Amino acid sequence: MAQITPFKGTLYNPDKIHDFSKIVTPPFDVISEEDQCYFHECHPQNIIRLILGRRTENDTDKDNCYTRSAGCFNQWLSENILIQDNMPAFYLTSIEFPSGDKMFTRFGLIALVRLEPFEKGVVLPHEKTFSNVKSERLELMKACHVNFSPIFSLYSDQENILSSLKDAISDKTPDVDFTDNKGQQHKLWRITDTTIHTSVSEAMKGKKIFIADGHHRYETALNYKDWAAANDPDFSEDHPANYVMMYLSSMEDPGMIILPAHRMLTGVPDSALETFVRKAGDYFDIMTIPFGKNGHGKTKFMSALKANSDRNTVGVSMKNTQELYLLTLKPNVMDRLFGDELPDSLRNVDVTVLTRLIFMEILGFDQARLDNEKLIAYSSIADEAIDAAIHGKFDICFILNPTRIEQVQEIARKNLIMPRKATYFYPKVIAGQVMNMLKQD
Repeated sequence: MAQITPFKGTLYNPDKIHDFSKIVTPPFDVISEEDQCYFHECHPQNIIRLILGRRTENDTDKDNCYTRSAGCFNQWLSENILIQDNMPAFYLTSIEFPSGDKMFTRFGLIALVRLEPFEKGVVLPHEKTFSNVKSERLELMKACHVNFSPIFSLYSDQENILSSLKDAISDKTPDVDFTDNKGQQHKLWRITDTTIHTSVSEAMKGKKIFIADGHHRYETALNYKDWAAANDPDFSEDHPANYVMMYLSSMEDPGMIILPAHRMLTGVPDSALETFVRKAGDYFDIMTIPFGKNGHGKTKFMSALKANSDRNTVGVSMKNTQELYLLTLKPNVMDRLFGDELPDSLRNVDVTVLTRLIFMEILGFDQARLDNEKLIAYSSIADEAIDAAIHGKFDICFILNPTRIEQVQEIARKNLIMPRKATYFYPKVIAGQVMNMLKQD
């Protein structure tokens, strides 16, 4: 049973912060080093100092990026840069954004969700995580005792729960309203009506919650709960560590957009690159497309990739070559190789074909290599990934079609796990709108 509850959020003080676009960021895991520098320079109270502080060569156990995050957070509380609400609330948010040639609006409810282990089937993951990232996030939580950004989760909203929340704020001015540096407009409303709290919590009890983005943070929250239970003598079933802050959005929301997460690899031996196309020919039909003058081949390449979205087709760009490759899986390859190892619903998903067949069989990666987040970068922008390999910034890049929402649902319901970064839900839920303190009052 899903337990959804309002909470006393901690928000930036509008009397102190006059331009909220200067203090928010995307989630930590999509922030590049260049972005990190930009956000640090953007505003002295940008949330980057809390979620992804700078490391230095002089860091110690008592002075490091985690302890400095805690210092910033406590200082901002003392200076009323951040203020905790006096009353529990649900926080309804909207984001208006372009995708392709259309404008979309997606709504989400920020609330607390009681932590449940995945095996209970209440909160369901759909992809693997990186071990090192979880250990880093746990150190941050142990230092700060705060959820700085919500986990992006989905549920099936046949009862139109979000519609009832939208009705509740239809005649209200947003408490927060700003446009970020990407031109996306964000709004937030506090809902403090206890009648609405009760009705929403009751309606959500029978729901399964699917994690869209934030698997590392959810697993870290489970680990933090165990740590708090072992270290806090006052720990009980009502302790704040039993809950995690989530952004809950309807699977049926017209603004639910999934983009592909293209892979950009470093550390691939030249010998593996030289034999890659030949080895791939045993499993794939291969189309070779010249990059062309000014990259004109990319248009043909991307059109062909999208046209084959139902055929397990993967695009490839490599350094030291001016050719692009489209790999279309031959019939029954995955069934023949992995029929006894992988369930049918997982076996023929593009990211499984990429990870299990291309990465492990053709390139020879082991689990340790797959678990090293420093050797695989991700981008939702195909042009960026293609050019990164063509110009030698990465060794090889793999361009994917997006995973479909029904594939995510089916795999999560069957308690199966996709490879890491199987989806890129767009836009990401920003960090900085509201935070959740994990210490006892």
